[in-house]
Amino acid sequence: MLPAILTAGDGEAVNPLLPAPYDIVWSAVVFVALLIVVAKFVVPRLNTALDARADAIEGGLKRAEEAQAEAAATKGEYESQLAEARAEAGRIREQARVEGVAIVAEAREAAQAEAARIAANAQVQIEAERAAALVSLRAEVGSLALDLASGVIGESLADDKKSTALVDRFLADLEASEAAGQRSASEKAKSK
Repeated sequence: MLPAILTAGDGEAVNPLLPAPYDIVWSAVVFVALLIVVAKFVVPRLNTALDARADAIEGGLKRAEEAQAEAAATKGEYESQLAEARAEAGRIREQARVEGVAIVAEAREAAQAEAARIAANAQVQIEAERAAALVSLRAEVGSLALDLASGVIGESLADDKKSTALVDRFLADLEASEAAGQRSASEKAKSK
């Protein structure tokens, strides 16, 4: 049966791989028509879409480069501001340190002045109290001496101005001899 199909009605052998000439012509016409339609309508649209995509990619790349340049500029500004802030903080710390040293020195001077004033006031008060104590002691010693002298003599010496002068002179002589003794003791200590 296969051999009967492969032979044409007039007895010639037919090649099953080669189409008939009319099939080739009609296939070529349809192919050319399809090629014209594709070239006229599909290719321009495809080129337009590809161009738009290429522009979008190039625009995206440009925007990315611009964003990267802007980010680098912003980073540079940030770093410069950070450096300025650090320098300002250093200046503020140094100024605070200098002011702190000045405040401490000022407070120390004020404290020393106050201590000197308090010591001077205390010295004046001590001298005043010493003088008052000497006056009181002199009066006390004088009255005791007069009482003793009165007891020894047997007469009252309390109202006499002479007796008061005598007691004062005796106490002055006593103080002078005491001061001379202290001077000679200090001279002996120096000579050694």
